[in-house]
Amino acid sequence: MIRPSLNDLAAFAAVAGHLSFRRAADVLGVSRSALSHAIIGLEGKLGVRLFNRTTRSVSLTEAGAGLLARIDPLLQDLDLALDTLSEERGAPSGTLRINANKSGALILLKNVAPQFLTSYPDVELDLVSEGRLVDIVEEGFDAGVRLLETVPRDMVAIPFGGDVRFIAVASPSYLEGRTAPITPEDLQAHRCIRQRLPSGKRYRWEFAKHGAEIAVDAPGNLTLDDSDLLTQAAADGRGIAYVPEHFAKPFLVSGQLASVLDDWCPPTAGLALYYPRNRHMPSPLRAFIDVLKQVERRR
Repeated sequence: MIRPSLNDLAAFAAVAGHLSFRRAADVLGVSRSALSHAIIGLEGKLGVRLFNRTTRSVSLTEAGAGLLARIDPLLQDLDLALDTLSEERGAPSGTLRINANKSGALILLKNVAPQFLTSYPDVELDLVSEGRLVDIVEEGFDAGVRLLETVPRDMVAIPFGGDVRFIAVASPSYLEGRTAPITPEDLQAHRCIRQRLPSGKRYRWEFAKHGAEIAVDAPGNLTLDDSDLLTQAAADGRGIAYVPEHFAKPFLVSGQLASVLDDWCPPTAGLALYYPRNRHMPSPLRAFIDVLKQVERRR
Protein backbone atom coordinates (compact mmCIF):
# COMPACT_ATOMS: atom_id res chain seq x y z
CA MET A 1 0.00 0.00 0.00
CA ILE A 2 1.27 3.47 -0.91
CA ARG A 3 1.13 5.72 2.14
CA PRO A 4 -1.24 8.70 1.48
CA SER A 5 -0.15 12.27 2.05
CA LEU A 6 -1.56 14.64 4.66
CA ASN A 7 -3.29 16.56 1.85
CA ASP A 8 -4.97 13.32 0.72
CA LEU A 9 -6.31 12.69 4.22
CA ALA A 10 -7.43 16.31 4.69
CA ALA A 11 -9.33 16.11 1.38
CA PHE A 12 -11.00 12.87 2.49
CA ALA A 13 -11.96 14.39 5.87
CA ALA A 14 -13.48 17.44 4.16
CA VAL A 15 -15.65 15.36 1.83
CA ALA A 16 -16.61 13.02 4.68
CA GLY A 17 -17.53 15.95 6.90
CA HIS A 18 -19.77 17.63 4.34
CA LEU A 19 -20.88 14.56 2.36
CA SER A 20 -20.64 16.85 -0.62
CA PHE A 21 -17.80 17.29 -3.10
CA ARG A 22 -19.03 20.78 -3.96
CA ARG A 23 -19.05 22.04 -0.38
CA ALA A 24 -15.75 20.37 0.46
CA ALA A 25 -14.14 21.85 -2.65
CA ASP A 26 -15.36 25.32 -1.68
CA VAL A 27 -13.90 24.95 1.83
CA LEU A 28 -10.56 23.65 0.52
CA GLY A 29 -10.37 26.23 -2.26
CA VAL A 30 -10.01 23.69 -5.08
CA SER A 31 -12.15 22.64 -8.02
CA ARG A 32 -14.60 19.78 -7.68
CA SER A 33 -12.83 17.84 -10.43
CA ALA A 34 -9.46 18.20 -8.67
CA LEU A 35 -10.99 17.03 -5.40
CA SER A 36 -12.68 14.08 -7.09
CA HIS A 37 -9.37 13.04 -8.67
CA ALA A 38 -7.66 13.33 -5.27
CA ILE A 39 -10.23 11.02 -3.64
CA ILE A 40 -9.99 8.51 -6.48
CA GLY A 41 -6.21 8.58 -6.07
CA LEU A 42 -6.52 8.06 -2.31
CA GLU A 43 -8.84 5.09 -2.81
CA GLY A 44 -6.31 3.65 -5.24
CA LYS A 45 -3.47 4.02 -2.75
CA LEU A 46 -5.49 2.40 0.05
CA GLY A 47 -7.04 -0.26 -2.14
CA VAL A 48 -10.57 0.34 -0.78
CA ARG A 49 -13.62 2.38 -1.76
CA LEU A 50 -14.26 5.15 0.77
CA PHE A 51 -17.46 6.70 -0.62
CA ASN A 52 -20.66 5.58 -2.27
CA ARG A 53 -21.41 8.13 -4.98
CA THR A 54 -24.55 8.79 -7.00
CA THR A 55 -25.54 11.81 -9.03
CA ARG A 56 -27.55 13.05 -6.04
CA SER A 57 -25.73 11.92 -2.91
CA VAL A 58 -22.43 11.00 -1.30
CA SER A 59 -22.14 8.60 1.65
CA LEU A 60 -19.34 6.85 3.47
CA THR A 61 -18.68 3.17 2.98
CA GLU A 62 -17.96 1.07 6.06
CA ALA A 63 -14.23 1.41 5.34
CA GLY A 64 -14.60 5.17 4.90
CA ALA A 65 -16.45 5.56 8.19
CA GLY A 66 -13.76 3.56 9.96
CA LEU A 67 -10.98 5.67 8.47
CA LEU A 68 -12.74 8.91 9.40
CA ALA A 69 -13.20 7.79 13.01
CA ARG A 70 -9.46 7.20 13.28
CA ILE A 71 -8.01 10.21 11.48
CA ASP A 72 -10.46 12.96 12.45
CA PRO A 73 -9.13 13.32 16.02
CA LEU A 74 -5.57 13.30 14.63
CA LEU A 75 -6.32 16.09 12.16
CA GLN A 76 -8.00 18.14 14.90
CA ASP A 77 -4.93 17.65 17.13
CA LEU A 78 -2.74 18.80 14.25
CA ASP A 79 -4.84 21.94 13.79
CA LEU A 80 -4.60 22.61 17.52
CA ALA A 81 -0.82 22.16 17.47
CA LEU A 82 -0.44 24.59 14.56
CA ASP A 83 -2.73 27.14 16.22
CA THR A 84 -0.75 26.83 19.45
CA LEU A 85 2.51 27.36 17.57
CA SER A 86 1.02 30.43 15.89
CA GLU A 87 -0.03 31.80 19.28
CA GLU A 88 3.41 31.16 20.76
CA ARG A 89 5.12 33.19 18.08
CA GLY A 90 2.56 35.93 18.65
CA ALA A 91 1.30 36.19 15.09
CA PRO A 92 -2.01 34.54 14.13
CA SER A 93 -1.97 33.26 10.56
CA GLY A 94 -4.09 31.24 8.20
CA THR A 95 -7.66 31.77 6.99
CA LEU A 96 -10.59 33.03 9.06
CA ARG A 97 -13.95 32.12 7.48
CA ILE A 98 -17.02 34.02 8.68
CA ASN A 99 -20.55 33.57 7.33
CA ALA A 100 -22.75 36.66 7.71
CA ASN A 101 -25.93 38.24 6.47
CA LYS A 102 -25.57 41.35 4.34
CA SER A 103 -26.05 43.84 7.19
CA GLY A 104 -23.54 42.06 9.39
CA ALA A 105 -20.99 41.80 6.60
CA LEU A 106 -21.26 45.54 5.88
CA ILE A 107 -20.72 46.45 9.54
CA LEU A 108 -17.73 44.14 9.92
CA LEU A 109 -16.24 45.30 6.63
CA LYS A 110 -16.52 48.96 7.60
CA ASN A 111 -15.77 48.91 11.33
CA VAL A 112 -13.73 45.81 12.17
CA ALA A 113 -11.95 44.44 9.10
CA PRO A 114 -9.64 47.46 8.49
CA GLN A 115 -8.09 47.33 11.97
CA PHE A 116 -8.00 43.53 11.99
CA LEU A 117 -6.27 43.17 8.62
CA THR A 118 -3.74 45.88 9.51
CA SER A 119 -2.96 44.29 12.87
CA TYR A 120 -2.80 40.71 11.54
CA PRO A 121 -1.44 40.79 7.97
CA ASP A 122 -0.78 37.02 7.96
CA VAL A 123 -4.49 36.23 8.30
CA GLU A 124 -6.76 35.97 5.26
CA LEU A 125 -10.30 37.07 6.11
CA ASP A 126 -12.87 35.14 4.05
CA LEU A 127 -16.19 36.92 4.68
CA VAL A 128 -19.12 35.16 3.00
CA SER A 129 -22.31 37.21 2.77
CA GLU A 130 -25.60 35.37 2.29
CA GLY A 131 -29.09 35.55 3.68
CA ARG A 132 -29.76 31.90 4.42
CA LEU A 133 -29.13 30.42 7.84
CA VAL A 134 -26.34 27.86 7.63
CA ASP A 135 -24.73 25.33 9.95
CA ILE A 136 -21.35 27.03 10.31
CA VAL A 137 -19.68 23.85 11.62
CA GLU A 138 -21.00 21.65 8.82
CA GLU A 139 -20.07 24.15 6.13
CA GLY A 140 -16.57 24.84 7.40
CA PHE A 141 -16.89 28.32 8.90
CA ASP A 142 -15.06 29.47 12.02
CA ALA A 143 -17.87 31.85 13.01
CA GLY A 144 -21.14 33.32 11.84
CA VAL A 145 -23.09 36.57 12.14
CA ARG A 146 -26.86 36.70 12.57
CA LEU A 147 -29.51 38.50 14.62
CA LEU A 148 -28.94 37.58 18.25
CA GLU A 149 -32.38 35.96 18.57
CA THR A 150 -31.57 33.51 15.74
CA VAL A 151 -28.22 32.29 17.12
CA PRO A 152 -28.39 28.57 18.07
CA ARG A 153 -28.40 27.94 21.82
CA ASP A 154 -25.24 25.81 21.74
CA MET A 155 -23.17 28.70 20.36
CA VAL A 156 -21.26 31.49 22.09
CA ALA A 157 -22.69 34.85 20.96
CA ILE A 158 -20.99 38.24 21.08
CA PRO A 159 -23.45 41.10 20.36
CA PHE A 160 -22.20 44.04 18.34
CA GLY A 161 -23.47 47.08 16.49
CA GLY A 162 -26.23 47.94 18.96
CA ASP A 163 -29.96 47.33 18.69
CA VAL A 164 -31.76 47.20 15.35
CA ARG A 165 -35.16 48.56 14.46
CA PHE A 166 -37.42 47.47 11.63
CA ILE A 167 -39.79 50.17 10.39
CA ALA A 168 -42.68 50.43 7.95
CA VAL A 169 -42.09 53.03 5.25
CA ALA A 170 -43.84 54.40 2.19
CA SER A 171 -43.36 57.25 -0.23
CA PRO A 172 -45.37 60.49 0.15
CA SER A 173 -46.81 59.83 -3.31
CA TYR A 174 -48.17 56.46 -2.19
CA LEU A 175 -49.65 57.88 1.04
CA GLU A 176 -51.27 60.83 -0.75
CA GLY A 177 -55.02 60.29 -0.82
CA ARG A 178 -54.82 57.24 1.44
CA THR A 179 -55.39 56.86 5.17
CA ALA A 180 -52.08 55.98 6.78
CA PRO A 181 -52.22 52.81 8.91
CA ILE A 182 -52.64 53.38 12.65
CA THR A 183 -52.41 49.74 13.74
CA PRO A 184 -50.79 46.71 12.05
CA GLU A 185 -54.26 45.39 11.18
CA ASP A 186 -54.78 48.48 9.01
CA LEU A 187 -52.13 47.15 6.61
CA GLN A 188 -54.80 44.83 5.20
CA ALA A 189 -56.26 47.85 3.40
CA HIS A 190 -52.90 48.75 1.82
CA ARG A 191 -50.60 47.55 -0.91
CA CYS A 192 -47.49 46.15 0.78
CA ILE A 193 -44.16 45.04 -0.63
CA ARG A 194 -43.63 41.55 0.68
CA GLN A 195 -40.31 39.90 1.51
CA ARG A 196 -39.19 36.40 0.60
CA LEU A 197 -36.70 34.82 3.03
CA PRO A 198 -33.75 32.74 1.75
CA SER A 199 -35.55 29.64 3.04
CA GLY A 200 -38.32 30.36 0.53
CA LYS A 201 -40.85 31.36 3.17
CA ARG A 202 -42.51 34.76 3.10
CA TYR A 203 -41.57 37.01 6.01
CA ARG A 204 -44.37 37.97 8.40
CA TRP A 205 -44.00 41.56 9.63
CA GLU A 206 -43.55 41.62 13.42
CA PHE A 207 -44.83 44.52 15.53
CA ALA A 208 -44.97 45.19 19.28
CA LYS A 209 -46.52 47.82 21.56
CA HIS A 210 -47.03 47.89 25.35
CA GLY A 211 -46.22 44.19 25.58
CA ALA A 212 -48.62 43.20 22.81
CA GLU A 213 -47.02 41.45 19.83
CA ILE A 214 -48.51 40.80 16.42
CA ALA A 215 -47.21 39.22 13.22
CA VAL A 216 -48.84 40.27 9.96
CA ASP A 217 -48.88 38.48 6.62
CA ALA A 218 -48.86 41.74 4.70
CA PRO A 219 -50.94 41.79 1.51
CA GLY A 220 -49.45 42.86 -1.80
CA ASN A 221 -48.63 41.81 -5.35
CA LEU A 222 -44.86 42.48 -5.27
CA THR A 223 -42.38 40.24 -3.41
CA LEU A 224 -38.64 40.92 -3.14
CA ASP A 225 -35.76 39.28 -1.28
CA ASP A 226 -33.35 42.14 -0.52
CA SER A 227 -33.66 45.11 1.87
CA ASP A 228 -32.10 47.53 -0.61
CA LEU A 229 -34.63 46.50 -3.25
CA LEU A 230 -37.51 46.72 -0.79
CA THR A 231 -36.49 50.22 0.26
CA GLN A 232 -36.07 51.41 -3.32
CA ALA A 233 -39.42 49.95 -4.35
CA ALA A 234 -41.12 51.81 -1.48
CA ALA A 235 -39.37 55.05 -2.51
CA ASP A 236 -40.67 54.48 -6.04
CA GLY A 237 -44.25 54.42 -4.70
CA ARG A 238 -44.89 50.68 -5.01
CA GLY A 239 -46.38 50.41 -1.53
CA ILE A 240 -45.42 50.02 2.13
CA ALA A 241 -42.20 48.15 2.94
CA TYR A 242 -40.88 46.82 6.25
CA VAL A 243 -37.10 47.19 6.43
CA PRO A 244 -34.22 47.77 8.87
CA GLU A 245 -34.13 51.46 9.75
CA HIS A 246 -30.57 52.02 8.55
CA PHE A 247 -31.56 50.99 5.01
CA ALA A 248 -34.36 53.56 4.96
CA LYS A 249 -32.57 56.41 6.76
CA PRO A 250 -31.12 58.19 3.68
CA PHE A 251 -34.56 58.11 2.03
CA LEU A 252 -36.22 59.42 5.19
CA VAL A 253 -33.73 62.29 5.40
CA SER A 254 -34.27 63.20 1.74
CA GLY A 255 -38.05 63.02 2.08
CA GLN A 256 -38.41 60.20 -0.43
CA LEU A 257 -39.88 58.01 2.32
CA ALA A 258 -42.02 58.55 5.40
CA SER A 259 -42.41 56.12 8.27
CA VAL A 260 -45.74 54.77 9.48
CA LEU A 261 -46.69 52.72 12.55
CA ASP A 262 -43.71 54.20 14.44
CA ASP A 263 -45.14 53.38 17.85
CA TRP A 264 -45.45 49.72 16.81
CA CYS A 265 -41.77 49.45 15.82
CA PRO A 266 -39.56 49.24 18.94
CA PRO A 267 -35.84 48.43 18.73
CA THR A 268 -34.81 44.81 19.25
CA ALA A 269 -31.57 42.98 19.97
CA GLY A 270 -29.19 43.39 17.05
CA LEU A 271 -26.46 41.31 15.49
CA ALA A 272 -24.05 38.89 17.12
CA LEU A 273 -20.88 37.10 16.10
CA TYR A 274 -21.20 33.47 17.16
CA TYR A 275 -18.98 30.39 17.23
CA PRO A 276 -19.09 26.80 18.59
CA ARG A 277 -18.93 26.56 22.37
CA ASN A 278 -17.03 23.30 22.78
CA ARG A 279 -14.40 23.52 20.05
CA HIS A 280 -10.86 24.89 20.17
CA MET A 281 -10.87 28.52 19.09
CA PRO A 282 -8.41 29.18 16.24
CA SER A 283 -5.99 32.02 16.93
CA PRO A 284 -7.29 34.15 13.99
CA LEU A 285 -10.81 34.01 15.44
CA ARG A 286 -9.56 34.92 18.92
CA ALA A 287 -7.73 37.90 17.42
CA PHE A 288 -10.82 38.96 15.43
CA ILE A 289 -12.99 38.83 18.56
CA ASP A 290 -10.44 40.99 20.43
CA VAL A 291 -10.61 43.63 17.67
CA LEU A 292 -14.43 43.44 17.58
CA LYS A 293 -14.61 44.06 21.33
CA GLN A 294 -12.20 47.01 21.02
CA VAL A 295 -14.40 48.54 18.32
CA GLU A 296 -17.51 48.02 20.44
CA ARG A 297 -15.91 49.73 23.46
CA ARG A 298 -15.18 52.79 21.33
CA ARG A 299 -18.68 52.93 19.84
